[in-house]
Amino acid sequence: MASPVRRFFDSDIWYSFRTSPTAMIAALIAFVCLFCAIFANWVAPHNPFDLATLELGDSRLPPAWSEGGTSRYLLGTDDQGRDILSALMYGARISLFVGLASVMVSMLVGVSMGLLSGFAGGRIDAFIMRVCDVMLSFPSILIALLIDGVGRALFPNAHDTLAFAVLIIAISLTGWVQYARTVRGSTMVERNKEYVQAARVIGVTSLRIMRRHVLPNVMGPVMVLATIQVALAIITEATLSFLGVGVPPTSPSLGTLIRVGNDFLFSGEWWITIFPGAVLVLITLSVNLLGDWLRDALNPRLR
Repeated sequence: MASPVRRFFDSDIWYSFRTSPTAMIAALIAFVCLFCAIFANWVAPHNPFDLATLELGDSRLPPAWSEGGTSRYLLGTDDQGRDILSALMYGARISLFVGLASVMVSMLVGVSMGLLSGFAGGRIDAFIMRVCDVMLSFPSILIALLIDGVGRALFPNAHDTLAFAVLIIAISLTGWVQYARTVRGSTMVERNKEYVQAARVIGVTSLRIMRRHVLPNVMGPVMVLATIQVALAIITEATLSFLGVGVPPTSPSLGTLIRVGNDFLFSGEWWITIFPGAVLVLITLSVNLLGDWLRDALNPRLR
């Protein structure tokens, strides 16, 4: 029997990936960003959030290739003397963590609700779908702002960990609806197939049928949706941080860095906001391109 690794490299998905230059470039960019974010403690030339190492005399220095720049700070510094390149690595770590965590929570809730709605039907299906309709009637950013504001009002002196949890819940509350509607449609198709009917005949419980038989067959669209939702979650987190209600100021993300740099954009220090914005665009673009490739690779009509 071939190993799982061998089967993967012989699969149509791997063939589609290695024959798609766009997917390979997007995967390379995403891997570099993820690697630098995870290993920022070792890769970054400075620790931009260590107050003992900050030099206010080095504040607002331009990039190394500009007049007045220095090779010590390749992309320049901000108003507090923090190295922009190092701040980008640490900020990308927080943005990716919040984005991935919120997508995982959204997927868990949405897939569970979609399975229950599509398999049970009746009043349960109607109730869950009406909840989805209500959630879709409000702008996602507005709901995230409301939840985040309520969380901070109830816990004004909360630890940074609780602040991250509130932010993840705020983003997840608006993201689970797409998973629920997608899984519901696929489940309604799968529940009428022969293998589900056979499982019912031999006495398999509904919960086991959903978990062991239906769920694996509806995960294809979910994986594509999750890939695209990661980029949307990162942008939502950056938007909330830009508005000042995102991650704590002691742990700034890409959105916080863009907000700080926006105050100096028209005074000539363009690098403070341009570079964080460029990294945010690179991350979201690469993830979206990977999502588009995965959607086409899993579509049997395009093979």
